[in-house]
Amino acid sequence: QGQGQGQGQGQGQALPLLCRGIDATLGVPGLPQSGSGQTALFTGVNAAQVAGTHVFAFPTERLRQVIAEHSILKRAVAQGLRATLANAYSDGYWRWVTERRRGRHSATTLVNLAAGLPFRTFDDLRQGRAVYWDITHEISRQRFHAELEPVSPAEAGRRLARLGAAHHLVLYESFLTDLAGHGRLPWPPERTLEQVDAFLEGLLDARPVGATVVLCSDHGNVEDRTFKGHTVNPVPLLVVGPGAGAPVWDGVRDITGVSGAILEWLAQSGGVR
Repeated sequence: QGQGQGQGQGQGQALPLLCRGIDATLGVPGLPQSGSGQTALFTGVNAAQVAGTHVFAFPTERLRQVIAEHSILKRAVAQGLRATLANAYSDGYWRWVTERRRGRHSATTLVNLAAGLPFRTFDDLRQGRAVYWDITHEISRQRFHAELEPVSPAEAGRRLARLGAAHHLVLYESFLTDLAGHGRLPWPPERTLEQVDAFLEGLLDARPVGATVVLCSDHGNVEDRTFKGHTVNPVPLLVVGPGAGAPVWDGVRDITGVSGAILEWLAQSGGVR
């Protein structure tokens, strides 16, 4: 773990940078999973302990209750902050949930529902007012025949940055690295990591002055090429921008501390992003 100075693209000056490995196992035996991991990350509640196990994919009814009460977006709105989910949702997604998933949503979707915030659409995506989970639209065009124009990873990052200019808190989820770790993409994991790097470069290059970028994950897997499942390895906590130097991160040692630190920083900084 370490904390130092990083050079922010396009900002012309060194930016505070925090990079630390934090725990995603949460004191519960077994491999971390998305349902409980995302719930913990976005609520600050140890969802694996609440459920008594690591919960695969979709939150259980008990974890949905946790999200409904502790959603980071809901809490941000209650603080009087402008918050938004950057991910775009297709009309087909809502039909798919109704017809095939029987109403089951990911934790990220439930976090936005708990806040009562609108969801961004493919029209928003075409107008550059949203970002899709696959960053470049390549997977969605190949697998789902989505009628979307391709976009470079850097441009997707710049679009996310522009949302930051109009909001105090912007949440974005990509599970490309998860698919890469599971071997479910038609290219090696290195290519996915290159895409994510280019996306982050575009985001930092266009980052509004004074904004802080926080990157974290709900579990590990792409870092281990010998195993296609999740791992018990620490996950990265990367913070770039003014908030990286704040003491709110001092006690963050696992994924339950991330959302609280973000909200505390926003409160301390008077809503600065």
